[in-house]
Amino acid sequence: MSQPADIAPQSRRTLLMSAAFAVLVLGAIALDTTVVRIGSEQDVRAAKFSPEAFGVEAFPKVQANVTERAVDVVELATAIAADAKAAEAKYSVAGVYPVKFEGVVGEGKSGIYYVDVAGLPAPLRLRVQTGPAINGTELRDASGEITFSQFTNQIEYQDAGSALNKEMKKLVLDGIDNVALTGKTLVVVGAFKLVNPKNWLITPVSLEVK
Repeated sequence: MSQPADIAPQSRRTLLMSAAFAVLVLGAIALDTTVVRIGSEQDVRAAKFSPEAFGVEAFPKVQANVTERAVDVVELATAIAADAKAAEAKYSVAGVYPVKFEGVVGEGKSGIYYVDVAGLPAPLRLRVQTGPAINGTELRDASGEITFSQFTNQIEYQDAGSALNKEMKKLVLDGIDNVALTGKTLVVVGAFKLVNPKNWLITPVSLEVK
């Protein structure tokens, strides 16, 4: 009848050891856990990338940068025709050129219009995006101040470009009747990539209809 008395102390020791181990585990978890307040800088939701907020904040800066650096289109076209590499080094950022011009709107399709500018050397032609679709990453890349390293991944980087296009459309193009532009005069400041040396597609940062 002495067997239960022998087992009891051993069971108590096992329980005490298990409890001590549990306390150690909980202590380790507590040390490795950070309490994050909702709305604080450490709040994951607050840190999540918002394309809309980025566009609102970044577009005025891009607009100011492009406007300040914009080159008269005839001067730029002449420089590129004379020495494309020298013109790229002088005028572009990451292959994106800032440009300004005034001209008469010609034919258009899907919101992209040709613009005739006096003095523009042939056979170069200019086109301007007026929406509703605004394509390309010219606004994102034009200043050189928005880089991939600022974003978590390629998706965020692409979303940043789209957000800038959307914000530009809202602030610059939404009040323009882009189905009745032919024959009117436009004053444009914008940016483009030299994809086709004979046919430049301008994404505006400002556009005035006269």
